[in-house]
Amino acid sequence: MKSNEELLNIAKEASLNAYCPYSKFPVGACTLYESENIYSGCNVENSSYGLSLCAERNAMSTAIASGEKSRLLKIAIYSPKSSLCFPCGACRQWIQEFAQGYNTEIILEDENKNIQIYYINDILPHSFKLL
Repeated sequence: MKSNEELLNIAKEASLNAYCPYSKFPVGACTLYESENIYSGCNVENSSYGLSLCAERNAMSTAIASGEKSRLLKIAIYSPKSSLCFPCGACRQWIQEFAQGYNTEIILEDENKNIQIYYINDILPHSFKLL
């Protein structure tokens, strides 16, 4: 299984592909599933801001489009423009959806290269959940 550092490195690579001409805020994400498959994504902006796609949702969408069915165990998120790049509210709900009841790890790195881990149930305590 990939280490947290390896997942962050994949997220860093993905951030290099970000399409962010409006915000100039590149973000990369890397997801690890129970199947041990990994998927990455970057943010893709649009001049109609509401149509933009966050890196986290891009990575999860890639997983689903690739046929991934297992639970999301970890997601690493990185931006060179932020000390800690937390997922937005929409991405937190998506993480909860694909966690399928698991308390998914959210791995972030600060400007001093310190890795910090948060859990989806802590940063989104009252989410919508599958019935």
